[in-house]
Amino acid sequence: MESLVASITEFFGSWLSDEVIIFLVSLLPILELRGGLIAAALLGVDWSIAFPICVIGNILPIPIIVLFIRKIFDFIKKTNFLWLSKIVTKIDEKAQKKSKNMNTASLVGLFLFVAIPLPGTGAWTGALVANILNVKPLKAFIVIFLGVITAGIIMSTLTYLIPSFFF
Repeated sequence: MESLVASITEFFGSWLSDEVIIFLVSLLPILELRGGLIAAALLGVDWSIAFPICVIGNILPIPIIVLFIRKIFDFIKKTNFLWLSKIVTKIDEKAQKKSKNMNTASLVGLFLFVAIPLPGTGAWTGALVANILNVKPLKAFIVIFLGVITAGIIMSTLTYLIPSFFF
């Protein structure tokens, strides 16, 4: 992930501010807040500035995903919109598989799924899993938001605090 973030920051660095770059990285699925904080550290953006930018960038698309992703996926699957049907089916199957590992009534499980910064977890997938589990949108948003904050604290420690002890 670090090399992908480095490539993005190098590509956009000449015409976008560091803050805009980390905001955009945080918006992207897969990279999300984790990638945004890594980009911020690589760009030398102070933690107190990077953290809120990355949280906002990561959480911004979540209400849309929670409310509309099922309808969007169903539309794409039925119409093969822009030939995305195979990709959407693969994403949907991955989310279904991940949701089976969670207790369907467990908001704690959703929180941990979003909060623990592992590959394939995060707010985007968490929002999709919440939708599959039929978690009420407001509850899903609150739990995912708290998970993003926790993931941000973990990632900030890994990208800002721990390296400062060694370098």
